[in-house]
Amino acid sequence: MDTAPSSRNWIDLRHDAASGIETLRAHFEGHAYDPHWHDYYMVGYTEQGIQQFHCRKSLVSSTPGQVFMLEPGEVHDGHAVAPDGFTYSILCLDPRMMDTRLRALFPEMPERFQPSVTHTLMPDAALVTAVTDAFRATHDPELRMVREAALDTLFDRLTTHLHWRKRIAQDPRLPVVAHRAREFLHDHAAEDIGLDDLARATGVDRYRLTRAFKAAFGLAPHAYLVQLRLAHARRLMAVGATPADAAAVSGFADQSHLGRWFRRAYGMTPAHYRQRCSNVPDLR
Repeated sequence: MDTAPSSRNWIDLRHDAASGIETLRAHFEGHAYDPHWHDYYMVGYTEQGIQQFHCRKSLVSSTPGQVFMLEPGEVHDGHAVAPDGFTYSILCLDPRMMDTRLRALFPEMPERFQPSVTHTLMPDAALVTAVTDAFRATHDPELRMVREAALDTLFDRLTTHLHWRKRIAQDPRLPVVAHRAREFLHDHAAEDIGLDDLARATGVDRYRLTRAFKAAFGLAPHAYLVQLRLAHARRLMAVGATPADAAAVSGFADQSHLGRWFRRAYGMTPAHYRQRCSNVPDLR
């Protein structure tokens, strides 16, 4: 359990090797997370208190009795409303695993569609029970058959809240310049690129570029680039890479640089995440 020395905040992160699912239970008082995004689906519930976060240009207030779900790439932050903070539990679901599980339930699902949620909060008592059972069976490992049954129930119940969004190479709703900039960042994420490089690649000045990018994706280009690098470093450490190696490969100046951003986004150190997810010694 990772606990900040100056507060009562704590994080308990675990990795289920059989399913590849990460589970996280945490408590925060005051500020929890800076704006960030993940490359996986998050399905969770608030156990105690009020958990507030900005997502989809709205302020969401999650309370006990509701399930919250975020899609890959959705920018969000996190903070407590009351002095005694909030406690929550989540399952982190890889998109490929989601696709496999849902296609088992819906064999007729079109090839180029992916699951999406209409509402971030879902006040569904049966879904709360399904998420709670799946979390407990995975976080405190139950027998394999029990885990699988709990996950089957979760995905079956989730489908009542999902709709299907067609996968397309380019979203026509987004400004072309922002889309081009995002593609450039993905292609050069580990390089030391500047706003002028991005502006030249998109054919507009850096000021208009920043405004268009932030309007489309909720983050300025530099913040989006940091999130890309964090996601890459996180994937590397989950399979055993050291924080120093992950920092170097992902484009951070050094391990300390990675550590500062990682704690701001995820509330834990890179070494703690690596140890929990890859079962290697914690090298903090």
